[in-house]
Amino acid sequence: MIINSKTFFCVLIFALGFTITGCDEEDEVFSPKPRGYFRINFPEKKYRMYDSICPYKFEIPVYAEIKQDKHNGADACWLNLEFPKYQATVHLSYKEVNNNIATYLEDSHNFANRHQVKATGLDEITVMRDSAKVYGLVFDIEGNTASSVQFYLTDSTQHFLRGALYFNSIPNIDSLRIVVDFIKKDILHLINTTSWKTGSVPVTFETKKKTNS
Repeated sequence: MIINSKTFFCVLIFALGFTITGCDEEDEVFSPKPRGYFRINFPEKKYRMYDSICPYKFEIPVYAEIKQDKHNGADACWLNLEFPKYQATVHLSYKEVNNNIATYLEDSHNFANRHQVKATGLDEITVMRDSAKVYGLVFDIEGNTASSVQFYLTDSTQHFLRGALYFNSIPNIDSLRIVVDFIKKDILHLINTTSWKTGSVPVTFETKKKTNS
């Protein structure tokens, strides 16, 4: 069978094209897509005043719940500011200052520094609200740490309030960062609206045991 040069050239081009296409199909490499996270729709920022028998008051988000800390050793004015939708809690503990402010300050720094093992950074934000006699420090902790935000507030003579944000999940800052930033704004709002009750003293509860008569 005789094939002229023009026909041979067309057949050769077709064969080469088929071979190249086949190689491309066999050698095609599929790269995995980066892990994605669910989009979170945050509620509008709205606040309400929280005022109780405790010697402090502040504004909290309307989408958060505040409950008394029921753990053993917790005092009457230790509270949990809970964010159920995000499985997050800001643990609040209150102490009366009685010539022991240095101890409370040292403890607060130690609690924050414990997270530096896994932290990639720790920024400190100074709180100075002279008109309300509210002073303190905010610890902004970066990285896969159990607590991303901690703070303390005091008037240096009578009141000391400490807070720490924790999530009920394994720390993963890649997925939690947007939630941390959202709740951090609420924490800063709480700090900026905190005030002490003049002349108030901490409340204590006594548990009375029933006796059989």
